[in-house]
Amino acid sequence: MIQASEIQQRFSSIEQAIGQAAQSCQNDASTPPQLKDCIAKLDRQSSLAKQVMQSSDQSRIRQCVDDLEMLGDEAKRVCRTDTHVAPRLREVVMKVHDELSELKHQLH
Repeated sequence: MIQASEIQQRFSSIEQAIGQAAQSCQNDASTPPQLKDCIAKLDRQSSLAKQVMQSSDQSRIRQCVDDLEMLGDEAKRVCRTDTHVAPRLREVVMKVHDELSELKHQLH
């Protein structure tokens, strides 16, 4: 099982990437509304998940990561289907998705 300190460290990296994606969405008026919505949800959910990550409740931690990963899947899908996504934003979204997916697999 992955150690709590590693979960904290990994989640901190994920939070930073989500923050970068949120910043990119705000700075680029051409970002598709569906992607902006996904990133806003990820940003809100990661703020809530931060408190759960500090707990020792493995079940709640897994559920939070699962929920975040589903939002990451949706953001990734939008990036793949919409040609109006800036390359840098696409890159950050893929990073968020990949990190969430990897953490999810380690927790299960």
